[in-house]
Amino acid sequence: MSHAHVRNNVIARVNNLLARRPVYLDTETTGMHDGAEIIEICIVDYDGRVLLDSLVKPRQTIPRDAIKIHNITNAMVQDAPAWPDLWPQVQATLAGRSVGIYNVDFDLRLLKQSHRQAGLTWQPVGAAAFCIMKLYAEFYGDWNRSRQSFRWQSLDRARSQCGINLPNSHRAQADTLLARAIFYHMTGQKHDPLPG
Repeated sequence: MSHAHVRNNVIARVNNLLARRPVYLDTETTGMHDGAEIIEICIVDYDGRVLLDSLVKPRQTIPRDAIKIHNITNAMVQDAPAWPDLWPQVQATLAGRSVGIYNVDFDLRLLKQSHRQAGLTWQPVGAAAFCIMKLYAEFYGDWNRSRQSFRWQSLDRARSQCGINLPNSHRAQADTLLARAIFYHMTGQKHDPLPG
């Protein structure tokens, strides 16, 4: 199968997902390990308007290596809501909606881990979550012969490849808007998807 055929298939799938008017979500965390928790979450709507953007006070100290990535310090989250207090608002914002996430497996795992650490029972996110990173890997078409799959591209690499002039600051709002712009880029439409 040619890459042009694969790419056209991705464009059709993306436009089908876009017709559902999805929201987009990103998180920042205390790390990548099995005990890591969410310390920031952002959800933006179809039009790029911020629906929710909040720091989250974790149960654990944010390690120095994580702070070096996102620059979210322990002092910054000191007065933020804890995950059990914020979850009802997150859940209400996502209810019944398709949710686009760049690296959905990671963010869903961290949502579940934050739930577990807070003693909450996990409930699925929105109507359906889909992975912008995996769609973009097919769209971009860098084939990995040893794995027999398309190589995943980092959010920053995808930003450069798409020529998108938005920051990749490793903060939830900036990364959510960037993931949304990358998703929109795959529709083949050329105008700026951001409002204003």
